[in-house]
Amino acid sequence: MPIHDQSYRRYAGSRNEPGSAWLVITKAGIRSLLGRKLFLAVMLAAWGQFFVRAVIFYLSANFPTLDVLAPSVETFRQFFEMQEIFVLFVTVYVGSGLIANDRRSNALQIYLSKPLSRTEYVAGKLGILAFFLLMVTLVPALALLLLEVMFSASLAFLSEHLFLLPAVTLYALAEVLLASFTMLALSSLSTSARYTAVLYAGVLFFTGAVFAILRGATRSSMLAWLSLRANLDQIGDVIFRLPPRFESPWPASVLVVLLLMGLSVVVLDRRVRGVEVVT
Repeated sequence: MPIHDQSYRRYAGSRNEPGSAWLVITKAGIRSLLGRKLFLAVMLAAWGQFFVRAVIFYLSANFPTLDVLAPSVETFRQFFEMQEIFVLFVTVYVGSGLIANDRRSNALQIYLSKPLSRTEYVAGKLGILAFFLLMVTLVPALALLLLEVMFSASLAFLSEHLFLLPAVTLYALAEVLLASFTMLALSSLSTSARYTAVLYAGVLFFTGAVFAILRGATRSSMLAWLSLRANLDQIGDVIFRLPPRFESPWPASVLVVLLLMGLSVVVLDRRVRGVEVVT
């Protein structure tokens, strides 16, 4: 009977670049969510405003008597405001269980017992939520800009408002990153996706209610920085070069947003722990 050589052999399989493991988590999470009919219905509804505004842009470009419907800077600012409800739905639906479910099933220890760092794990989960949030904010907004150019067959609007392209991108990223980091941090604090969803909604509505009460009592909006939503509204007005809607200084809102994201990173660093393998 022949004896086969069992000596060392070099690995001949494919190798992934270091630091790319997060992409595997992101792809798997995106595929899983795209297989849910309810979630697809939510995403389709989130694009409803895009289709309505696309028709309005077409009418304003092809019928001179309807120039009152022509797009403006306010149009794109209002687009983001009307998308806020879908940002909330997607954040809660997608993000509430991203880490909480792993902690409940002890999958976090399995993840981190592999050649996967905490940073890659968090980046993978962050990528899932950020992808879908960008799909209801940045992508349709940029598509509207493209449609305006196509329907008008001119670059006049874009050249007159050249700042709109970076403004749309910057505001969408600010909104998406704040929602993503905050939700992931809250998800890491619990083993229940439902509790995380309630906690996130509670933080959002409670801070808004506190600001509304204080605004009514003081008849001033100087304390707008207390509200999570008001901070984004204030920053959005500045980014789109519109008069700020609150008396609170906009740098204070920027500072609060940065502090919240920084606090979320600290929470994630402390809560996402397991057996790390150093390679």
